[in-house]
Amino acid sequence: MELFEKRLATQNIYEGRIIALKKDTVLLENNVEATREVVMHPGGVCIVPLDENDEVLLVKQFRYPYGKAIYEIPAGKLNRGEDPFECGKRELLEETGATASEYVFLGELYPSPAYVDEVIYMYLAKGLAFSSQNLDEDEFLQVCRFPLQDVVDKILNGEIKDSKTQTAILKTKMLKLQGKI
Repeated sequence: MELFEKRLATQNIYEGRIIALKKDTVLLENNVEATREVVMHPGGVCIVPLDENDEVLLVKQFRYPYGKAIYEIPAGKLNRGEDPFECGKRELLEETGATASEYVFLGELYPSPAYVDEVIYMYLAKGLAFSSQNLDEDEFLQVCRFPLQDVVDKILNGEIKDSKTQTAILKTKMLKLQGKI
């Protein structure tokens, strides 16, 4: 098995401000044609801001698709061609008013690989210094501070459902336990 699909045709369905939707016809390994619907997204960055007391800054904001406010780590959308590290620094400052003296790359996350091409770049930020938030015009959020272990517990008991927050926090906790950060 090659585990490959060959694109035969593409139809653009929708082009929005943030996402685009296309419908592709592909040829499978067994020479059968199939349809793939793909949401195109420029990608994003998320940051785990961890202070000297092992406390994490989370943001609580309303998320329209779910109809409620949820806890997340600071994050934002990449502008086309933007460096993920620079985007992460910008989002950390905008959402929390923090800058960091040290950043650790935690890897890439594919949030929904069956139908979205989005890649989220994850970072840990340490050595935090604070100024003031600079939220986008359409952004409303609260910054909250929790011990890292409490955030892990909130993930494990189902209070925090956001995938990027779960992944980046659990990676941070494991790297701390292994003495790598």
